[in-house]
Amino acid sequence: MILEINNLNKQYGNGVFALQNVSLTIKKGMFGLLGPNGAGKSSLMRTLATLQDADSGSIKLGDIDVLNNKDAVRKVLGYLPQEFGVYPRTSANDLLDHLALLKGFGNSKERKEIVLYLLNKVNLLEHRKKAVSSYSGGMRQRFGIAQCLIGNPQLVIVDEPTAGLDPGERNRFYNILSEIGENIIVILSTHIVQDVRELCTQMAIMDKGKVLFSGNTDDALYQIKGKVWERKVNKSELPQFQDNYKIISSKLVGGLPLIHAFSDADLGNGFVNAEETLEDVFFAKLNELV
Repeated sequence: MILEINNLNKQYGNGVFALQNVSLTIKKGMFGLLGPNGAGKSSLMRTLATLQDADSGSIKLGDIDVLNNKDAVRKVLGYLPQEFGVYPRTSANDLLDHLALLKGFGNSKERKEIVLYLLNKVNLLEHRKKAVSSYSGGMRQRFGIAQCLIGNPQLVIVDEPTAGLDPGERNRFYNILSEIGENIIVILSTHIVQDVRELCTQMAIMDKGKVLFSGNTDDALYQIKGKVWERKVNKSELPQFQDNYKIISSKLVGGLPLIHAFSDADLGNGFVNAEETLEDVFFAKLNELV
């Protein structure tokens, strides 16, 4: 199954263009949607999840017209929003059973099998009788993945899934998403570059409602190969370097700014060639250097 998004546009009532001529082709596997807060990622995710309408454009999921046949989409969709509420004092087992019932699984024996299978898949089986409201952030996100998978969806959307998770929970979440992405389309919307690099082979970068790049992660890195230069500077020197060089990014390392600059040629002046990273691609695209 292929997801085809063509010339999608959305403008909110306050005049903000959330989506501007967005076109993407997304195949089976993990697809990373990368961008800063306010880039339009969540607007695109909500549109794909049939939670809001677009002003113009089209979306096809296989043979399904996403914008005009929302019921058909919902039957093959799993969605984990950035934040989701749960019923207080309701156990994971009971809540997942209720969600399966809402999804159309009327047979109680079948629901029980589905619930136990999914809780085991996300490593929550031994915690199934605990209230989801008492779960840690990572456990809640794993429960969120379990509810996404009810009904064997063909498209799973996860919006900023690892924000606030500790490294251990993030790794567990990575492993679950990677396994899911072997057989279906999984769209990972995030502003965390590491998430995309570790999970996805295909990606897009968005900013201000526009797609700045779409393609293979290795192709993205190739665009800046050999063109990233770095050096440490004193804090007082930083404004001067920002004026005189095409600065990709800067961050404090050992108390001093480490700057990455973009150039086709050796910059000299203490700069050394740096190994390009997806983070460099991200900031270079946002700063319109590439």
